[in-house]
Amino acid sequence: MLKLETELQGKQARFGDIYPILLERNITLCGNWEYDEAMFDGVLSKDGEETIYLRIPFDVISGMLEDPETQIVFGQPFVLKHVLNIGLDHEGDDLLATTGLNQFQSPEEKDGPIRRKSHWEEEGERVVQGIVESFPLLDERHIG
Repeated sequence: MLKLETELQGKQARFGDIYPILLERNITLCGNWEYDEAMFDGVLSKDGEETIYLRIPFDVISGMLEDPETQIVFGQPFVLKHVLNIGLDHEGDDLLATTGLNQFQSPEEKDGPIRRKSHWEEEGERVVQGIVESFPLLDERHIG
């Protein structure tokens, strides 16, 4: 995992204002979320079984997640590499495992080693900077 130094960390936004801007960049709400914290997730690179993701964690300050009025505060973005498990999932559902179609298999490596670290740090920071620049209403207050 590569932690990114960006201007986004600590800034606040309304979910309904920021989410369309993220969707324009193919950054979506990560599927594993809680009502008080979650992550936005975007693919920086996909090459065969390896995928490099940009993840932007955030906490809910007020409201309920996915409500447009919900106020969120961003955590520190990071870059992460997953290596997919293409083979059979021997611990999963037998029917799905025998067909090899279990889309819910765990990655072979959730945080695989990243080659060209400085390249991916720069790429992640570039994407995050584009978000910051396209959304001038981000509130710079930090939550104490």
